[in-house]
Amino acid sequence: MKRTASRLAGRIRKSKEVLVAAHIDADGISAAGVASKALERVGIEHRARFFKSLDDDAISSIADENSELTWLVDFGSGEVNKLGGLNAVITDHHASPQAEVPLGKRTNLLEFLDSLGSQDAPGKENNTLTLNPHDFGKDGATDVSGAGVTYLVAKALDKKNTDLAALAVVGAVGDLQDVRHRKLVGTNETILEDGRKAGVVESLTDLRFFGRASRPLIKFLQFANDPAIPKLAENEDACTGFLNELGIDLLDGERWRSWCDLKQFERKLVISEIVKLILQTGYGSAKAETLIGDVYVLCEEDGMLSDAKEYSTLLNSCGRYEKADVGLKVCLGDRDKEFGKALKLLRGHREYLVNSLKYIRDIGIKELRSVQYFHAKDKVLDSVIGIIAGMILGSGDANRKLPIFGFANSSNEVKVSARSTKELVARGLNLSVVMRKASSMVGGVGGGHN
Repeated sequence: MKRTASRLAGRIRKSKEVLVAAHIDADGISAAGVASKALERVGIEHRARFFKSLDDDAISSIADENSELTWLVDFGSGEVNKLGGLNAVITDHHASPQAEVPLGKRTNLLEFLDSLGSQDAPGKENNTLTLNPHDFGKDGATDVSGAGVTYLVAKALDKKNTDLAALAVVGAVGDLQDVRHRKLVGTNETILEDGRKAGVVESLTDLRFFGRASRPLIKFLQFANDPAIPKLAENEDACTGFLNELGIDLLDGERWRSWCDLKQFERKLVISEIVKLILQTGYGSAKAETLIGDVYVLCEEDGMLSDAKEYSTLLNSCGRYEKADVGLKVCLGDRDKEFGKALKLLRGHREYLVNSLKYIRDIGIKELRSVQYFHAKDKVLDSVIGIIAGMILGSGDANRKLPIFGFANSSNEVKVSARSTKELVARGLNLSVVMRKASSMVGGVGGGHN
């Protein structure tokens, strides 16, 4: 992977001007931030554009830019054969059709790597270089994110770019790569170590609920999920009483305290009592263990941006509402005007998700023998349908023994997003293959993670 990253970096160094084309989610925006900072530092003129997917219209739009080099981040592996003679490098982590063939069954590993785009001379039919963990037998759903793969190339451009590991961690957390093991593993862990050495990111063992830095304590517990806290979930009065009984001060002067404001002994007390609630409700120790894991702190940031999960959610709220460029500017250091815009988008995002969840609950989930689904039609944006599907599956409103498929109208097409539990994936379910094959049967395109 390092050798391939160096080849991509060599191609980039030869270019005077680069178009960065990125996906609109938190991982894609983080990846664009990594690429943009790396290009700026080596003095290469560049600009960034964001796309919901790399469909024919997007590819045509990219080609019309007539850029000397296009750097595709967080997508592109499944569309290499559609790029024609486009001079491009791809840093992606989604499974491509060729990556579904086990390494041992490929005719020759070196020939295979060459087939990914070893030609550097312009004018050859395949003028694309690709770096993707699946091509090296690694799982792109957990080993490394799009931002992480992009970071590997940035580091190959200049070893001083290890400070960009912080953004790579934000991308990985935004892509939920820390969920299965309750921490980052594999290549992500190597990138995290780079960030530690650079003094830009640290990991802590703590409660993994969202809002450690920004939510008041009551809201932090009230809206906790995966798992939701028995007797406290969505009950503000119960959360207030729970904290008061433990003698936890809710205010610091006139300011509401957050989880990050608590002293160590206070955190231990709250965690101990939450564990008791889970065990008393009959969930068992395995459920209680999912409470605790690694959380990631960005050492050079304050407030919500100091927590990788909250940072990534802020970026997601930009991209999902066609303002990915605002998120990129936050990644590049804007803490004033653009950051303010991002906060407004985040507040709107939260409200939109609440209303969308209510709508899906009202229309109901249709359960078949092997799958379950809902069709939001034009009532939910196609850009958030995957988030809604994941939230529904995690909320207890859907059958966790079946994968869930969410449908939403998208211009003259239909966007489909699928989600599953890690238990089903462990048993062999691969939604990447399902989405690719099913969509191709109706004249569409699909892919993603297992």
